[in-house]
Amino acid sequence: MIVKCVIMGVCGSGKTTIGKAIADHFGACFIDGDDLHPRANIIKMRTGIPLNDEDRAPWLVRVNDVFFSFENRQQSGVVVCSALKRKYRDMLREGNHGLIFVHLFGSKELIKERLSRRQGHFMKEDMLNSQFDALEFPDSENDVINIDISGSPKEIISQAISQIEKKVAHDE
Repeated sequence: MIVKCVIMGVCGSGKTTIGKAIADHFGACFIDGDDLHPRANIIKMRTGIPLNDEDRAPWLVRVNDVFFSFENRQQSGVVVCSALKRKYRDMLREGNHGLIFVHLFGSKELIKERLSRRQGHFMKEDMLNSQFDALEFPDSENDVINIDISGSPKEIISQAISQIEKKVAHDE
């Protein structure tokens, strides 16, 4: 079973933790999409300036290319990428058959509390509002699995893996 997943959501939703567990389960390559940002984006975010669509475009091209590479090698892959807007998700879909988006969502209060405990990440808590403002909730996209993050990490991972397996089996 080849699995190609984008783990999406606002900062602090647990994308990296959940993404690594999903990648481990499926024997997939794991890539943190933050590592694919151009230097200018990282500098901008580190100084507390939210990215705009123009900033995100080269990053999304890089993420799209990673999935093309997985497809070309017939390899499973999991990439963390916020993919907040439908047009961003559409950019990732372009030329990449069979992508599954796992959208991790929760209340702003829950995410804010998680971010307050986080260290060593360039996303600042005050940028959270810009992420929630940009988020276009993917409730009508067939390739998106929406998972509420109010449960434990173990529950979230189990639910995500179960739904991914169903979706891949259905699409084969």
